[in-house]
Amino acid sequence: MRVGAIDIGTNTVLLLVAELGPDGELRAVEDHATIARLGQDVDKTRMLHPDAIARTMACLDAYAGVLARLGVTRVDVVGTSAMRDAKGGEELRAHVKRVIGVDARVISGDEEARVSFAGATSGLGYDAASGEVCVFDIGGGSTEVITGAAPATIHWAKSFDVGSVRLTERHVRHDPPTAEELAKVTADAEATFADVPRFDGVPVGVAGTMTTLAAVALGLEAYDGARVHGLELKTDELRRVVESLAAKTVADRRTVSGLEPKRADVIVAGGLVALALLDRWGSKAVRISDRGVRWGIGMQLSITP
Repeated sequence: MRVGAIDIGTNTVLLLVAELGPDGELRAVEDHATIARLGQDVDKTRMLHPDAIARTMACLDAYAGVLARLGVTRVDVVGTSAMRDAKGGEELRAHVKRVIGVDARVISGDEEARVSFAGATSGLGYDAASGEVCVFDIGGGSTEVITGAAPATIHWAKSFDVGSVRLTERHVRHDPPTAEELAKVTADAEATFADVPRFDGVPVGVAGTMTTLAAVALGLEAYDGARVHGLELKTDELRRVVESLAAKTVADRRTVSGLEPKRADVIVAGGLVALALLDRWGSKAVRISDRGVRWGIGMQLSITP
């Protein structure tokens, strides 16, 4: 049985088509990511922008073709921060029903955290004997922080309304950003995470901000999830990458190896969110996961009768 999991995020729409292998582990058949920026202006207007809806609908049309081509039999479509926070999603949900054939579910921050934890820790060798694991998932509109025991025991989880798109739109007006603007992004993130519990180990960072920064650190000409998933990146190296990108214009960032051009305008704010968390914990390194919500949803689909 092939399953399809679609994650409609604030910045990126993700599709995982997967099936269970002989060992009972979920294996990707195809994995797609499209930056549709559904969260355009949501922090300011609390409304989905018509252009953003159109871009997301076009992406979903393409994904419907992938699902049909690969013979997917079970599909789940979830919306996260932008669809939670903004009005105007009725047209998008109707389009999902029309072209995918299922109802789109707008999941809570708590559910997003739970499925992100299960997905992010998969394929990294964690199990019940690994002790406490901490995962953070930086999206375009929100960031989830989760601690627990793999694969799915959650001890603490919270979704915060800070993300790469939200903080860029809130604080950045210049290109490249000024020192004052960067300080405002950092201060906003630090204040937001003031009640995050301490963590002494190496946390796991998941989603596009972290995989992109890892790809830039590796200098990848073409993205390679196999090299990124499980990579342990030193915090000092991450800081160097973020500072280097912050000093460039958006146009210059688009030419950097490993950086998806459509992410160039928001990657610095996303990196500062990550550094705010790592500095709070005093973490010397972060482990990168190439998985997340779509993998958690896919795991649910593959084992639910």
